[in-house]
Parts: sequence; structure tokens; C-alpha cells
Amino acid sequence: MKRTGRHRKLRTLFAWLLGGLLGALSAQNAMAHNGPPFPIITDQRVGPCVISLWTHPDVGTGTFFVMVDPLPGGTIPKDLKIQIGVQPVSGRLAEVVYPAWVEDLRGQVEYKTVVEFDQDEFWKVRLILASSAGSGEALSKVGVGFLWATAMAKRRRFRKIAAQQNT
Repeated sequence: MKRTGRHRKLRTLFAWLLGGLLGALSAQNAMAHNGPPFPIITDQRVGPCVISLWTHPDVGTGTFFVMVDPLPGGTIPKDLKIQIGVQPVSGRLAEVVYPAWVEDLRGQVEYKTVVEFDQDEFWKVRLILASSAGSGEALSKVGVGFLWATAMAKRRRFRKIAAQQNT
């Protein structure tokens, strides 16, 4: 069990570092992106798997990453299918479901999909997992656009307070 927890922590750290590196390397796209992906679901059992869902929610095209681990003592089903459904919290649009595809990450099972967000607002996110070993769903919400502005404002406030305490 401890090994699995340490593995997840290392994977989380790696994902943050990779996201930061990709953001730095894609200078042309840096103006459109507000930062690295962040988790909206962490280590939750969904069907026969344990999943973590990370997102990079930009107006236009948003990206979702699903890290998949087997349950303790289990395996990841070979026929695993993952979809991501998104819908504005306001209900102004119907839910749209997008299929996810497997990314080759040298031993780590990760699925990826891109979705369309037409405007800044809060969105419902539904992760749908299906396989012959079982199915399940997980729900979350994500703010598109203004969520990052809020996070940046909090970070600036924290730095200002820290600077005041050091003087």
C-alpha cells in the first residue's frame, strides 16, 4: 500500500513538472494558456480502477488527462473505455460527451481528450468508465477562464503577506 501511495505522489509531482515544462516550451501558445493542468478528481475508485482526473480548461479547447491505476491486487481491464462529458452548470447547453484515447507513457496508463468550452463559466464534468470488469462514473466541476484569474490573485495576496512578514 505504501508503495502505491508513494507512486501516486511521484506521478502527481511528475505531472506538475511536465505541465510546467510543456508550458514553458510552447512560448507561442503561452499567451492562450494560464498554467499547468490541475487535478479535479484525485485517487477515486471508479468501477474496477482508481482514477485521477486533471484538466487544463481553456476557452475554445480544453484538455483532460485521466490517470488510471488498478485496484489493489487487480489489473486494468484491457477493454477499458473512458469518456468525458461536459455541460455548463447553468444548463444552457446539453451535455456533450467526448471519447478519450490512451497515451503511451512508458508503463503508466493515461487517457487524454480535448473538449470544447465556448465561454468562461463553471462546467459540470462527468468521467464515464466502461469495461467488461465493471463501469462507473465520477463527477466534478471546473471553472473555465476566471478560475485561473482567481488562483493568480490568491497567489499574489499570499506573496504580499509573506513579504510583509519577512520585513
